[in-house]
Amino acid sequence: MAPRYKRILLKLSGEVLAGGASFGIDAERVRALAAEVAEVAHTGVQLGIVLGGGNFFRGVAAAARQMDRVTADSMGMLATVINCLALQDALEKQGMPTRVMTAIQMPQVAEPYIRRRAIRHMEKGRIVVFGGGTSNPFFSTDSAGSLRALEIGAEILAKATGVDGVYDKDPRKHPDAVRYDRVTYSEMLAKNLAVMDASAVAMCRDNNMPIVVFNLTTHGNIMRMSMGEPVGTIIGNAL
Repeated sequence: MAPRYKRILLKLSGEVLAGGASFGIDAERVRALAAEVAEVAHTGVQLGIVLGGGNFFRGVAAAARQMDRVTADSMGMLATVINCLALQDALEKQGMPTRVMTAIQMPQVAEPYIRRRAIRHMEKGRIVVFGGGTSNPFFSTDSAGSLRALEIGAEILAKATGVDGVYDKDPRKHPDAVRYDRVTYSEMLAKNLAVMDASAVAMCRDNNMPIVVFNLTTHGNIMRMSMGEPVGTIIGNAL
């Protein structure tokens, strides 16, 4: 069976790399994630990945503790680069050539983000991991994911979370929460379904970039998603 998508932007939270811990990087969790991602890449899917940094630093939470928001967000962006390097190492141990590209220039550590170079890497079968967010404060890595998906011409933005889709309320707190199979961008924004930042959803809406929200903790879901199987909630225009 051939993959449904040729090019995917995969958005992962930093917490994914922490595994069962609340902080840092769980080497076994990163290895398992890299194995799943490599399996998809071996089918010929071109993959870009945007990683958050929440396992090291939460910018908004730090700002609430009286730290300057711009400084806090800058620290959060640097945290994403740590995660990108950890994932790159794990992917290359799976035999997948991988490039880390950062929006914040640090040439001794990673390549600077250049759109055409990133696309060329993917065309050559390399996985590209994008770090540093957008390089601007006040923008989340959700917004970075939407931006990179549009820039590289991805066919879908895949947001991997700890729940199996978009619900009308938090299913971890409300047992009667109802899951959507499909939801429009406008419904997401009007109902404040907070699985993604509003600015990221609006960017996708304005440029007709479909989003799928799915559960990363179920083994094999990245492959199922790439094959077009119904593994979560599709966010897009009305049918």
